Amino acid sequence: MNDENIIRVKKLVKRYNGFTAVDGVSFDIRRGEILGLLGPNGAGKSTIISILCCILKPTSGRVTINGFDIEKKKKNEIKKIIGVVPQEISLYHTLSARENLTFYAKIYGLSDKALKEKTEFLLDMVGLTDRGDDMLEGYSGGMKRRINIAVALLHDPEILILDEPSTGVDPQSRKRIYDTIRKLNQNGVTVLLTTHQMEDAEDLCDRIAIVDKGKLIALDTLQGLLDMVGQSDIIHVMTKGIQPDTAESIRQIDTVEKVSVDGGNMAIQLVHGREMLAGIIDTLTSSGTRVESIQIKEPDLETLFLHLTGTALRK
Repeated sequence: MNDENIIRVKKLVKRYNGFTAVDGVSFDIRRGEILGLLGPNGAGKSTIISILCCILKPTSGRVTINGFDIEKKKKNEIKKIIGVVPQEISLYHTLSARENLTFYAKIYGLSDKALKEKTEFLLDMVGLTDRGDDMLEGYSGGMKRRINIAVALLHDPEILILDEPSTGVDPQSRKRIYDTIRKLNQNGVTVLLTTHQMEDAEDLCDRIAIVDKGKLIALDTLQGLLDMVGQSDIIHVMTKGIQPDTAESIRQIDTVEKVSVDGGNMAIQLVHGREMLAGIIDTLTSSGTRVESIQIKEPDLETLFLHLTGTALRK
C-alpha cells in the first residue's frame, strides 16, 4: 500500500450503555509520522486506540489501517503490521527480560536463530542488555515499560501504538523511551501515542490531536496549535477562599479571554498578562480571596487546552 495516510479514521463513535466515549472523531495518520493524542484521563484516547487495535468494535464510523478496513474481517492482516504497548504492563514478572522476549517471540513464530538475534537487538535498543537475565519483579516501572516496548517490536511492525508510554516512569527511562521512539520513527515506523503529559506531545510528536470528552478538538503541528492561541498568556493562581463572584469579576477585566476555577486553583487566559497582573491581584484581594502564589506562562499546550475547552487540562 502506497497511500500517504497509513491510518484513516472517519466519524468514529463508540457508546457504552448510553455513554458516548468517542463522539464522531475523524483524523488521518501519515505514513512515517509520530501523532500524539493529547487529553486528560477519560477523554476517549484509550478507547480510540483499542478500536484501532481491533480490541473494541466501533458503534459507527470507519477505520482503515494500511488500506484494510477493520470491519471487513481483516483483523489478522492489521495485527501483523501493528505493535501495541498498553498502559498496563503485560509481562511475566517471575521471568527475566530475556525469557519474556523469548516467550513472546515463539508466539510470533520466530525461528530459534531469528529469536536470539531479535532478542539481543531489542534488549540493546531499550538499554537493558546488562539486566536481561534479571527477573522483572526487580525492575523499576520504567524498565518494565521499556521491555513492554521491546515485546511490541518483535514482529517488526510498521505501526507502533503506545498508550501513555511515560506514565509512572523515572526520568532516565523517560529519556530512553523517547530515544527509542525517535529511532524507530527514523527507521520508518509510524507511531501513534496517547498521553496527558504535555512534554510527551511537545518533545515527540510531529502533529498533536487534542481530545476531550470524546471529541477531537484540534489537530495540527505544535506551532500550528500555538498559533491558535495568539498572544495570550496564562496566569495560574493558587488561592484560598475564592468567592462565587470572583471569577466573574476577573472576566470583566480588559483583555481577559477565559477563566477556569478548579478548587483553589484559578487559570486566567489573557493578552498582556504582565501588564494586567496588578489589576488581577487587586480584584482577587478586594473580593476577599487570599492569593498564595501566582505564575505567568507564555502560550503552550496547556494554554491552548484552556483556550479551546475553557478548562485546564485535567490529569
